[in-house]
Order: sequence, then C-alpha cells, then structure tokens
Amino acid sequence: VQLQASGGGLVQAGGSLRLSCAVSGRTFSTSDIAWFRQAPGGERELVAQIRWSTGTAVTTGSVKGRFTISRDNSRNIIDLQMNSLKPEDTAIYYCAAKSIFRTEWDNWGRGTLVTVSS
Repeated sequence: VQLQASGGGLVQAGGSLRLSCAVSGRTFSTSDIAWFRQAPGGERELVAQIRWSTGTAVTTGSVKGRFTISRDNSRNIIDLQMNSLKPEDTAIYYCAAKSIFRTEWDNWGRGTLVTVSS
C-alpha cells in the first residue's frame, strides 16, 4: 500500500481543515487506514482509523466529536475532517496502513504539518 498525505496548513483556533490520504496498491482493500499525529516533543498517537472494506470508523481521545474520518471509494482517498481545532491539535499528521489480519501499523506515508494558532 502506498500512502500520500496532503492538506495540512495554518489555521486559527476554532477553524477547520481537511486532510486527505491518497491510497494505492494491490492490498488496500484488505487494509485498515489510520491517521496518527505527533506533536513537538510528544509521542505519536492514533487519531482515527477506518476499515477500507466496510467503512467502519473509530476516533480516539480528545478528538472525538471534532474529527471525522471517512473514505471516498471513487477516488481511493481517506479524509480526516478536523473541526473546532485547538492549539493542542498542532502536530505532524501521518496516514498509515496495516493489513486487517495484523496489529502493527507497518506502512507509513510522509507527514503533513497542521499548525493551530491561538
């Protein structure tokens, strides 16, 4: 699976951004796709994940109710819609993939920087 993230940028607190992850390759139909983020000096954390085949989605932690992960089958893209952004959402955001038969996220795209100003 090949992954290419886009859509990062600078936004004021309370604003919105949409990140996109273009997915390609032979096996993405049997993959889970996720967005992770890593804040300066912090550890990488899971933000949201979705199963490509069913569209079943989960968001985690502090982004629940503000972020939504979705898929666009026609364009092979996973989107992360981020609303009500906070300065603590500032991070590099990565999309990642794994086989549905595995637990380890072993396929990573390049990150995209999201900066939320107060």
